[in-house]
Amino acid sequence: MLQHVSIEVAPGDVERMVEFWEAIGFRAVEAPGPINPYVSWLEREGTQIHLIHTEEPTVPVLGHAAVVAAGFDETVSHLIAAGFEVEEHRELWGERRSFAIGPGGHRVELMEAPPPPSP
Repeated sequence: MLQHVSIEVAPGDVERMVEFWEAIGFRAVEAPGPINPYVSWLEREGTQIHLIHTEEPTVPVLGHAAVVAAGFDETVSHLIAAGFEVEEHRELWGERRSFAIGPGGHRVELMEAPPPPSP
C-alpha cells in the first residue's frame, strides 16, 4: 500500500491546493507538531497527500499522482465547478481517465477504475 505522496507547493498556492485535493475526495488532517507550520496533510482511505510548503516548488512536466475517483463524473464536475482545469484523456483499459490540473501546474490523473491486475 502506498502510504503517502509528497508534493512541493508554493506558500501562496497551499490553500487552493487543499481545495483541489478535497474536491478529489481527500480531507485535511493534522500534521505532526514539529512540521505542522511547513506542511499540509490530506487523507483518503489510508493514503495521504503531504503538501510541502516551499518558495520554489518543483513541478514535474509529465510525472503525476493518480487516484481512482469515487464517482468519476461527480468528481470531474466538482473540480470544474471549483474552477480547476480537467482534461479528458483516452481510455487505456476500457475505463475513462482525465487529468486535473492543480495550482502551480501539478497534474493528477483521475481514473474511473484502476487497471486490471497483472497476471
